[in-house]
Amino acid sequence: MMNVEKRDRGLLRIDVDECKGCGLCVEACPPKVIGMSVRLNHFGYRTAEYAGAGCTGCGICFMACPEPGAITVLRAATRKAGQVPMIDTGMEGATQCASN
Repeated sequence: MMNVEKRDRGLLRIDVDECKGCGLCVEACPPKVIGMSVRLNHFGYRTAEYAGAGCTGCGICFMACPEPGAITVLRAATRKAGQVPMIDTGMEGATQCASN
């Protein structure tokens, strides 16, 4: 069987200044690509940290997060010929799906 690498379907942005380190997003993440950092933010919290790959763009971490503005989920979108993305995210072919 051929080893085919899956392309990420999403991207997480975690605002360490908003995250209070509750860990609810870590528990809620189906592909388990969120963990707790070893560093502290300026409030003294160990914050959530995205592994950098493997996000499915499901938004469950966003829904579990009680802190407005802490998590933004970007979902990769397939672009049709001549279609312009709704939001320029800096990630080629992505649109913003959820943000507290």
